Formats: sequence, structure tokens, C-alpha cells
Amino acid sequence: MVSDAAHAPGAPTDTMRDLSLPRHIALILDGNGRWASQRGLPRTAGHQEGLHAVRRAVRACRDRGVRCLTLYAFSAANWSRPKDEVDGLMRICKEFAESEHDELVANGIRVEVVGELDELPTPTRRAVERLVKDTAPGDRMTLGLALSYGGRRDVVNAMRAIAVRAAAGLVIPEEIDEASLRSFLTTSAMPDPDLVIRTGGEQRLSDFLLFESAYAELYFSETLWPDFDASTLDAALTAYARRQRRYGRTSEQVATP
Repeated sequence: MVSDAAHAPGAPTDTMRDLSLPRHIALILDGNGRWASQRGLPRTAGHQEGLHAVRRAVRACRDRGVRCLTLYAFSAANWSRPKDEVDGLMRICKEFAESEHDELVANGIRVEVVGELDELPTPTRRAVERLVKDTAPGDRMTLGLALSYGGRRDVVNAMRAIAVRAAAGLVIPEEIDEASLRSFLTTSAMPDPDLVIRTGGEQRLSDFLLFESAYAELYFSETLWPDFDASTLDAALTAYARRQRRYGRTSEQVATP
């Protein structure tokens, strides 16, 4: 496990600008409940505080030139949580879509949703749909919001869609490959993640971008999500820059131009 580095948060330093940046960062936002419990607060207070961390993460990635950021905001499994917590999360999602609307539009950040948007309550769904529509012209950065998302379910749904096309004679089995399967996933508008960051100290993917993360670098931080800031991101980026991405090749092959 890699520990968090310590330096002043804020704008990227010259050292950070020199790093080899991941094109796509995927973030698992973990630790809201523990952050709240440590302060004697309800879990929803941790989720509310986590909203500020989302804002910091988006700004920090934008400032450092990251082209795509995907946030695991609400998983398909999260529907099984207590109703008051789920209701609070849906309210916070709606609040994010409304409060960040103008800044995202102004900064050319296009929002994409992965997962099952139709499963969200109507007020939340409409706010997110408006955000997606209004940010569509953005070309500086893509922000993916994983809402009611599960990696396994996304693959199953893609396979069902392919099966329907096959039954209609529109595709034959020999034509199905990784690229064609990828085109039916809700993540199809984004590149595969280069770096997956999970906060909160846990070391698992929790059904997040399983197919897409086959060759992603993984970074686990002890920082609880509400405390995530630019220094946490820079620690992950520094660790990523030290890694050698081989994609099945040897170190010598990678080192040879």
C-alpha cells in the first residue's frame, strides 16, 4: 500500500506539471460514514461533507490537466442501505447537479452518467439530466458520474443487448470482440481508466469498472473521502508516475523505444 504524501494543497506545482498524467482517473469515494461517526454525526453529514471533496477533486483534476474523471457516487448495491441514508444521498446528488451546474458549464466540463439513471428519484434524475444536456458542448474535460452503477450488471446488460442484435441477425458471434462489447457498456463514451483511486483505507474495487479497469493502476489512500484534497490527489499522481505500465510485456520491452 502507498501512503499519502504531504505537501501544501492547491494549484499544481512545477513538479506535478512534469509528471506523466493518467488520461482517465476513476475515484471510489469511501469513508463518509466513518468520517461522520468519528465526529458523533449522522452518516448523512459525512455524505454532505463529501460533496465539498467532490468539488475539490474536480477542480484539482481540471487544474492538473486530467482529461477524464469518473466518480463512484452511488452503486447499485447502495439501494440496500437504510432509507433515510439513501434519501439523503439522492438529495445530495440533486444538490450537486444544481450547485455545480454553472461552474461545470463555464469550464467546459462535459458530464456523462454511467449506470441506470432511470432508477433515480424523479427530482434527482431531472437535475442530472439537465446537467448532462447543458454540459454536452464541453470539450476540456469529461466528468463521469456513476449512479446506480454496478460493473457486473453493466456487462450483463451489454451482453443482453448484443444477444438481441444476434437474434435479429444483425451480428454474428464471430464478430463479437472486446471493442464491440465495450460499445454497449454505459461507460462507452469514456476511455478505460489509467488510475483507480480508493479513499478510506479499504483495498477493493467494489464492483466498479471491472471490465474497464483490467490494466488500470490501483492506489489506495487512508484518507477518508470528506478529507480528500489536492495533496491526496498529488500523492496518487506521484505514485502513478513511478509505475511502469507493461500491458503483458516485459520491463525490457517497455524500456525499448
